[in-house]
Amino acid sequence: MPSPLPPADVDGCGRPPRAAKLPGRRPLLVIRRGRGWAALDLGELWRYRDLLFVLAGRDLKLRYKQTALGVIWVVLQPLMAAGVFSFVFGSVAKLPSGGIPYFIFSFAGLLGWNFFSGILGRASGSLVGNTQLISKVYFPRLILPLSNLGSTLVDFGVAAAMMAVLLFAYRIVPPMAVVLIPVWMLMLAALGTGIGLICSALSVRFRDIQYIVPVFTQILLYASPVAYTVAAVPERLRWVYLLNPLTPPLEAMRSSLLGTDFPGWAPLAISGGISLILLLMGGIYFKRLEREFADVI
Repeated sequence: MPSPLPPADVDGCGRPPRAAKLPGRRPLLVIRRGRGWAALDLGELWRYRDLLFVLAGRDLKLRYKQTALGVIWVVLQPLMAAGVFSFVFGSVAKLPSGGIPYFIFSFAGLLGWNFFSGILGRASGSLVGNTQLISKVYFPRLILPLSNLGSTLVDFGVAAAMMAVLLFAYRIVPPMAVVLIPVWMLMLAALGTGIGLICSALSVRFRDIQYIVPVFTQILLYASPVAYTVAAVPERLRWVYLLNPLTPPLEAMRSSLLGTDFPGWAPLAISGGISLILLLMGGIYFKRLEREFADVI
């Protein structure tokens, strides 16, 4: 008895027929390698802004999940560090603090430093920490390091609230320059993001970056005016010390909070220029290597 004819939606081999190509149909998305400024494609980032907010919220929820103290760690860590710095640099080394109690002097320096180091550390490990997401789904990979900015800003807000409590306890009234703190934050964010983008792109191929970044950050902590001021550096070496682009914004943030010596607009302009250049270079370099991430990671 002859076999019945296959149904209309199945071919002779039992497989569904291939969809016919409709004339005039164009692909929804074409991925091309850009060059220079065009490689950043900020418009694509804007189209994926919902994903950026979702990843930022996920990072914020997972930060202190299953921890006994939770967000208290954001305040506890700089408080302990400020106590150590106050003892070592204030009581033992007796470095100058401009008449400000050394504990709040150190905490003000840590406020800007933790903001920078938080952005750098989380951005540099963002790709390696999301391997499954990168290898399975397409989206602008630049979203991953940028999504960490939200949780870092929340941490800064909590630490800034503690700073306000300390200012009240020590009866210190911030100067009018306190309104410039968002400017110094923007400089620190640009610097941390630029370096973080370069490190995150390199970490996909060279996993050594995961071990280099913490060591580099620790060294940079003592090479920056966090626990001491620029005035404590010998004058003949001060020009070398000012080459560190972190020095002017950290000093400016402490000056805006406590009224200490202002670093000057010229060093701040140079630091801002370096931060902007590193941010643009980091973004372009990241996008240049983006197509290799899914294959290498």
